Amino acid sequence: MPPNNMVDIAIIGAGIAGLAHAYHAAKRGLSVVLFERSPRAMGASVRNFGLIWPIGQPPGRMRRIAMRSRAIWKEVLQSAPLWHAPLGSLQLAYHEDEYAVLREFAAQAPELGYEVALLDAEGVQQRCPSVRQEGLHGGLYSPSEITVDPREIVASLPGWLERQYGVTLRFNTAVQHIALPTIEAGGQQWQAQYAIVCSGDDFQTLYPQVFADSGLTRCKLQMMRTSAYGDAWQIGPSLAAGLTLCHYANYQACESLAAVRARFAAEMPEYVQHGIHVLVAQNGRGEVTLGDSHEYGLDVPPFDQPRIDTLVLDYLATFLETPKLEIAQRWHGVYAKHPEKPVFVARPAGGVTIVTGLGGAGMTLSFGVAEEVVGEMLAD
Repeated sequence: MPPNNMVDIAIIGAGIAGLAHAYHAAKRGLSVVLFERSPRAMGASVRNFGLIWPIGQPPGRMRRIAMRSRAIWKEVLQSAPLWHAPLGSLQLAYHEDEYAVLREFAAQAPELGYEVALLDAEGVQQRCPSVRQEGLHGGLYSPSEITVDPREIVASLPGWLERQYGVTLRFNTAVQHIALPTIEAGGQQWQAQYAIVCSGDDFQTLYPQVFADSGLTRCKLQMMRTSAYGDAWQIGPSLAAGLTLCHYANYQACESLAAVRARFAAEMPEYVQHGIHVLVAQNGRGEVTLGDSHEYGLDVPPFDQPRIDTLVLDYLATFLETPKLEIAQRWHGVYAKHPEKPVFVARPAGGVTIVTGLGGAGMTLSFGVAEEVVGEMLAD
């Protein structure tokens, strides 16, 4: 335990954003305490695909942060060590308008800083034999994506940070008030020079007025996971199909995307209504995570919609031939999202930084964002 509960920096929240900030602070030699209000982190960080997905970021600063984050991820995953699969991603096209977007993006990619390969149908089959061949035009392969198991990551990294860097862990300890250098947490007082608040979509506990004025909202997504296939059936790269073209920012500058949007609106209005696009990621046990949908608003209903799961599975069947599909788990996650900013950073008081609103890109961006935030904090 730190002497007299005194540390250099307190991190609030042990999701992936909090863990990333704790890592960078501790690596710089600061004494760190990591607070988590629950017995273990149970929010968006354990309810996602576990995809480190730089391909989805727009060109420029966010793409650079994503690739820097990926590099840090590799160091952490190898040092911890934790299971990961650096097998890249495969974006599939089953309609000519979808393949036109891939051709346009592939032509621009080198200049924009992306490393991709445009594949015909045969090239896709070589990368992933389980992809449905009927109607397949081709795909876009990106080598930059890494799959991790988010539940293993969030459960294991705190202990590794404690062993490797001496981070003090305080789980089941809610932070009620911050007035640096004093922090009130779990009935105790701590002293810290800095605090970084990574509280996800908890907008009420700390600095509620900052959040009320921020423009942040919530996004609820429904997801599923299959039973384990083990080594009997391995997909290879993580998969996405046509609907994903409209979801990620990297394709938004493609003029050919307008035709795809129009067709989805006319032919698949339920998918558009629920913000559904389908990703496929497989963990080290062979379990396949499937999803997802996007429902926006501050008032998040706790009740899931079976119809959304049905739509996801129906669309999955159009591009992936699976062995017997047995859904073992269903859940929903909720993350904070800003309508304009890719990440929300605020400094409500001297020495205090709030970091949230990474949207669905928390696994992709957190280590890169945290490196910048900690560096700027110490430079002030």
